[in-house]
Amino acid sequence: MENLDINKFASVINCMDGRTQLPVLEWIIGHYDIDYPDMITEAGPVKILAENKNKVLVEAIKYRLNISVNKHHSRHIFIVAHYDCAGNPEKKAVQLKQLKKAIKRVKKMKFDVDEIVGLWVGKNWKVKKVF
Repeated sequence: MENLDINKFASVINCMDGRTQLPVLEWIIGHYDIDYPDMITEAGPVKILAENKNKVLVEAIKYRLNISVNKHHSRHIFIVAHYDCAGNPEKKAVQLKQLKKAIKRVKKMKFDVDEIVGLWVGKNWKVKKVF
């Protein structure tokens, strides 16, 4: 078994949409010193976190973040919104507002991490850090 302490994990709250997975993983590994991004997926996670209406899903995300941060020692949390989201079919401007609220919601969860980053995956499936 590998020693988790020598590997670098990150927590990634991403949409379940398979089109976003590889671009986000490649971007994170290419821009950060990360070995293993833990993927926490839901349909439209920025909407779920921003609205905070579905307490079951919010708590499920929090539960998985807890494992990633406290067991895998993740130091970064990435939250992803994207173009053409079936679970959150809003325009980019709306999703970016939701992404800001989602970041605030995760900050309120009080995880001991270095940063919480907001990412946007555009029409060409390119990833951009927006917050």
